Amino acid sequence: MKHPYIAKRYWKEQATAMGQSDVVAKSFDDVINLSLGDPDLITDERIIDAAFLLSLCGLKLNDKHMKRILLIAFALVVAVAASAKNYKWDTEILYKGTPDAYTEKMCRLDVAYEEGGQDRPVIVWFHGGGLTSGWRHIPDALRRDGAIVVGVGYRFVTEVSLDETIDDAAASVAWVFQNIEKYGGDLSKIYLAGHSAGGYLVSMLGLNKAYLAKYGIDPDKQIKALVPYSGQVITHFAQRQKQGIKELTPTIDHLAPLLYVRGDAAPMLVISGDREMELYGRYEENAYFVRMLRLNGHKDVTFYEVDGFNHGDMAIPAHELLLKYMRQRKD
Repeated sequence: MKHPYIAKRYWKEQATAMGQSDVVAKSFDDVINLSLGDPDLITDERIIDAAFLLSLCGLKLNDKHMKRILLIAFALVVAVAASAKNYKWDTEILYKGTPDAYTEKMCRLDVAYEEGGQDRPVIVWFHGGGLTSGWRHIPDALRRDGAIVVGVGYRFVTEVSLDETIDDAAASVAWVFQNIEKYGGDLSKIYLAGHSAGGYLVSMLGLNKAYLAKYGIDPDKQIKALVPYSGQVITHFAQRQKQGIKELTPTIDHLAPLLYVRGDAAPMLVISGDREMELYGRYEENAYFVRMLRLNGHKDVTFYEVDGFNHGDMAIPAHELLLKYMRQRKD
């Protein structure tokens, strides 16, 4: 991440390259001054980047009314950043036993929460990375509306079996049920969400009940909703690679969420990137998944395709869809 002062200089360098250095620089400072005060005191890179981009928009449109709209939009960016800063962190929590050093390293989670909260919804977040890479994190965009967010790490299939990786995910959910109330979480409002490989783990936990049943959890009754972002629903390609099967050769076995589609599963919000930009036909894969859930009698499945976003960046709008979905389910 760029230091904020470096970010500011970077954007002004881009303005110079456009031949608009003086005008854009003034517009940049105006946007921040009108919204926050002295631009040299700003310490959040997201605010700096947003201010410059909105300045460019105002310059191109050259319309006072539109500039007012842009300032309102910028104020919302500031509000989101400020909201995220209210969160406290509890990190490096070991959620599984320590039979070896690798498990002790990988099976940890972080919790972001607002101090003093009660009856807060909980998002258990699984990162992507093809089940072979990545690291646990908590998306900034989800630290809003008072939601508690748990970022989960897990072992990769390069070192353990896929069943063991899925069991790691299940164990982390069990930890949440056992501990999240002390952070102000509501056990009746636990959402499982994840991107790509994380989305695959969410679907496996929610549809193959055996993984969570091992820890005394019934996902149909105890999970508020399953929210896979662009997740694999056939057998994951990392598993197929271990079996010597090419990544574009689909298979469905006991490690495919599709094998467990049924009408009585927890509510689902399924999100895909643009069908022309997604990875390996992931949109069509998820569209078929949703159709089969509905044909099996599932009455509470919502499916979105986010146009213009590829497999990697579709998580940006997906976060907003998840938060909106949660607001609509306050009960």
